[in-house]
Amino acid sequence: MHFFRCRSPLGSWQMRPVIMSRWLATLLACLLIQNVIAIEVNPEDETSLKNAAKTVATTMMDFYNARASKDIPGKMDDTWWEGGSMFMTLIQYWYLTGDSQFNDAIQEGMYWQKGDDNDFFPSNYSQYLGNDDQVFWGLAAITAGELNFPEREDEPSWISLAEGVFNGQIPRWDMNNCGGGLRWQIWPYQDGYSLKNAISNGGLFQLSARLALYTKNATYAEWAEKIWDWSASTPLLRKTWVIADTTTNAASCKDHGDHQWTYNYATYINGAGYMHNYTNGTEGKWLEGVSGLIKTSDQFFPESGGKQIISDITCEPINKCDRNQKTFKAYFTGWLGFMSLIVPANVTAEVMGKFKVSAVAAGQQCSGGSDGKHCGIRWTKKAEWDGTMGLEQQMSVLGVLNAAMVPFKAQGPYNSDNGGTSRSDPHGGSNTKESVGPGPVTTGDRVGAGILTAVLVILWVGAVTFMLAGGK
Repeated sequence: MHFFRCRSPLGSWQMRPVIMSRWLATLLACLLIQNVIAIEVNPEDETSLKNAAKTVATTMMDFYNARASKDIPGKMDDTWWEGGSMFMTLIQYWYLTGDSQFNDAIQEGMYWQKGDDNDFFPSNYSQYLGNDDQVFWGLAAITAGELNFPEREDEPSWISLAEGVFNGQIPRWDMNNCGGGLRWQIWPYQDGYSLKNAISNGGLFQLSARLALYTKNATYAEWAEKIWDWSASTPLLRKTWVIADTTTNAASCKDHGDHQWTYNYATYINGAGYMHNYTNGTEGKWLEGVSGLIKTSDQFFPESGGKQIISDITCEPINKCDRNQKTFKAYFTGWLGFMSLIVPANVTAEVMGKFKVSAVAAGQQCSGGSDGKHCGIRWTKKAEWDGTMGLEQQMSVLGVLNAAMVPFKAQGPYNSDNGGTSRSDPHGGSNTKESVGPGPVTTGDRVGAGILTAVLVILWVGAVTFMLAGGK
């Protein structure tokens, strides 16, 4: 058990007869607190999991409601994409528990950030968004559609919003470098514009695969296969089932940045699982991909957790996880949890068992804060709270609790053939009005794009110069 320091009313453990009763009361209070810290999780009991998830989700929303940017629904302080990932995790939570107390906040945030063209590319933030930022909102929307999350009558459907993201990203497929692939960033002035990375390409792959299964539109499946095959021609998806985080245009996508992250594996695993289901198992490469990538993901269950507790091994052991990285386990656990419903049970049985152990350990890490219920991120430390707390830590714990609850639900995700109610609109968003996917790039397109890029760069440089000059 992890013991935290309690202090006497005088700020030390020195005892004086005159204050003995007060000291004893303080000691007893400390002992009582230490006996109730952490969140108890029984992964074999649905009620236990629901109660734990409610506690974790409520604390997460306390952080959300206390943010400085709370006047902007769905917008987190100093980040935009995390709003989409948080809502995605909450939608899973709602579906698995039936707890609707956060539904209004989810709807408000999702619709507020959908952008003028219903593609989650709002003008207020579009100048610095990456492809991975946008796709997470698309994945939140497809999650809402697959789980029949309530829609508002005067708003676009969840599936059409996911299709809007797809239609917005496909025209950015870069055939001029490496024979394809999405760049990490959208604009030339952004760091990372020259990189192609796993989460951007894997995110679009996953979105395409899930849209294919939901809508039965073959165009989405064709793009999913195209993205998978292109990824497999680069170090982003190697034959050994090792996923590189990044590769560069300058090296013709032959080099590789090899930091290992759970969410990179999860997005390719999940997309392959959906494609397996979409093809009715007739294409062996999809189940081979799921199995191979899950096997390589054993690295994320280190010896320090008995090879049963998930860890983002690149940053957790050295206490260097940034706020983004603290959320990654939510996606690995939540995505694979739901995918387990649409692939053969034997393929995911082992990892789902590890999620149960991880859920218990995650609950034991929720022993921080004045209430002893705020969660840390290093679950391998179990009851020894790692000293961190935040919305991101709560999100990761909620993700693994969601995964542990999936077997009790044992149904879904829905699609247009088995009860899905969200309606498809292949023309969702503004980039495609006649057909899904981009047309050929003409010389005029290139010239226009060059002019637009030049104008944006000039405006950006001017704005920076203005700010550096003190706005004078």
